[in-house]
Amino acid sequence: MTVEQTLVYPTSHQTNQVDDYHGKKVSDPYRWLENPDSPETKAWIEAENHLTFGYLSQIPAREMLRERLTQLWNYEKYSIPFKQGDTPQQAASQRYFYFKNDGLQNQSVLYTLKSLDDAPRVLLDPNVLSADGTIALSGLAISENGKLMAYGLSTSGSDWQEWKVRDVETGDDLGDRVQWVKFSGASWTHDSKGFFYSRYDEPQEKSKLEDTNYYQKLFYHRLGTPQSEDILIYERPDQKDWGFSGGVTEDGRYLIVSVWLGTDTRNLVFYKDLSDPDARVIELINTFEAEYSFIDNEGDRFWFSTNLDAPRGRVIAIDIHKPDRENWQEVLPQTDETLEGISVLNHQFVATYLKDAYNQVRIFDLEGKFVRAVELPGIGSVGGFGGKRWDTETFYSFTSFTTPPTIYRYDLATGKSTLFRQPQVDFNPGDYETRQVFYHSKDGTRIPMFIVHKKGLALDGNNPTLLYGYGGFNVSLTPSFSVSLLIWMERGGVYAVPSLRGGGEYGEDWHQAGMKLKKQNVFDDFIAAAEWLIANKYTSSPKLAISGGSNGGLLVGACMTQRPELFGAALPAVGVMDMLRFHKFTIGWAWTAEYGSPDDPEEFKALYAYSPLHNLKPGTAYPATLITTADHDDRVVPAHSFKFAVALQAAHKGTAPVLIRIETKAGHGAGKPTTKLIEEASDRWAFLVKVLGVGE
Repeated sequence: MTVEQTLVYPTSHQTNQVDDYHGKKVSDPYRWLENPDSPETKAWIEAENHLTFGYLSQIPAREMLRERLTQLWNYEKYSIPFKQGDTPQQAASQRYFYFKNDGLQNQSVLYTLKSLDDAPRVLLDPNVLSADGTIALSGLAISENGKLMAYGLSTSGSDWQEWKVRDVETGDDLGDRVQWVKFSGASWTHDSKGFFYSRYDEPQEKSKLEDTNYYQKLFYHRLGTPQSEDILIYERPDQKDWGFSGGVTEDGRYLIVSVWLGTDTRNLVFYKDLSDPDARVIELINTFEAEYSFIDNEGDRFWFSTNLDAPRGRVIAIDIHKPDRENWQEVLPQTDETLEGISVLNHQFVATYLKDAYNQVRIFDLEGKFVRAVELPGIGSVGGFGGKRWDTETFYSFTSFTTPPTIYRYDLATGKSTLFRQPQVDFNPGDYETRQVFYHSKDGTRIPMFIVHKKGLALDGNNPTLLYGYGGFNVSLTPSFSVSLLIWMERGGVYAVPSLRGGGEYGEDWHQAGMKLKKQNVFDDFIAAAEWLIANKYTSSPKLAISGGSNGGLLVGACMTQRPELFGAALPAVGVMDMLRFHKFTIGWAWTAEYGSPDDPEEFKALYAYSPLHNLKPGTAYPATLITTADHDDRVVPAHSFKFAVALQAAHKGTAPVLIRIETKAGHGAGKPTTKLIEEASDRWAFLVKVLGVGE
């Protein structure tokens, strides 16, 4: 049931801003909210937060939820270990590295040790960099000899990074500083004298969180020199949209340059011979027609995973001295499952596949002959299987909806997995069950969906249910563990995750079926999932909430505007809500590869037809809504959520609350400190408990 409560929303003035899109006049009365630093916007943020937090503070269950969430969150969390400096020539400098969070630390701590039996030593603790945990470690690269670490820092959730260098043995920082890095890692040359990275030109200080990002350049930074002396490796002044990701091959011989174009999964591949100081960058693959991911090389023979002529992925080999396509060789053909990742370990391919949105792992020799399947602990998701081609050991994590991420050591010679780290969480996984169902979307497409809940659930149509989705950018939603979800399920809640089109669960065809002019398929898939849950008596509309973040926030916004009567509550987080102006801020232009562009007449029609901001209808009763965003989000700028919130409040005629929660000193989500994560999760669950009448 929706709790009726009269709320007085902040007064927000409207302007007469009107834009002409291919002859269609579109008003944008809240354009002024696009400036997050104006006095008007700041006053509006303060007023909206005052209303929201005032509402949330009156919910009796809120403090109880926060206490239980804090209790559940307080368990040791480990990352997958990795090692560096592990060739026979580098045995003295071999080290393992891993992250650990004691439980409630705002940021996880990086440890190092020389053998798995040694006592670990803190290498970098981001918690000491800021009092409130809002400076996060956003990237790292260990030098080939294991003695140096380049690492990136992000402040308040921004995508902008500053990179520094630390001596692994002493823990002291060197004098190197590399700034204005975004959407880039670092890759060391094998002499450990410097690293490759990509950056943009220095932005305007006042508008660095809103301005568009174009003309990325690939540089080499030599240790001990100022950034102004960094060597420009590659740029394309004629291609402002191109980005460059540079990585050194395992043998140290080549620099592989992956050229990306926005969020398009298709890319180019260039390379540079590092053994020749005068070598130029060679274009190996110079047409944006497929995705190519470099795996490893054997001399001049390069292995790639690709979806060229194989939407679910395959592995090919290219001799760079015979680069014509007729000379390419197929090593691993496409299968019925989707190839998700592959590495070379123990001189074998270790391939991770997706079957109906859960993982399988298989090992092949370098000629493509099947060796064995890796026996996993159950149906779930795996990560890891990293290392060097001569390694006979590796590590992987396994998780499911009711299994916290558990780390295993895998012996590649024997095929045996041994438990390495198992977290202890204050719950009994045997109390819950997970099932996978299949339902049909509007056009008849068969869609899988995971459903998780307490055992013994009564299918009486009265269970509070959270339907979560994403559906875009080739992202696959696989089983994952969240202590936050335990709060929901402990109270009898159902959690459902469909594998929507637009994702990567069934390869590139599945992705493209939810892109551009076909984006409505994603919303139809999500709506059909809601209708299936209702028809099968899991829940009913007054008890059904929908949730998603970023592209998933767009999903929620589109579905709640298309079918407002179908849902009892909506939780759109950091969503893309203005589909006519998303490309005008930071990296938003890159998403035209996924969404299409408002500058194209046909694509404009499709975007305008579902844009959440432009499809709100005055006098409509919308579901109870809690929009969440952050004032420092420079990925999906907060103006999307600001404008949607004020327009939704103006259009809404019902008594269900329509609120926006605006986090401060936070960004799109990456690196958010534990304290903020717990506070935000507590508020989301308290809101749903209130508006859906959970426990009443």
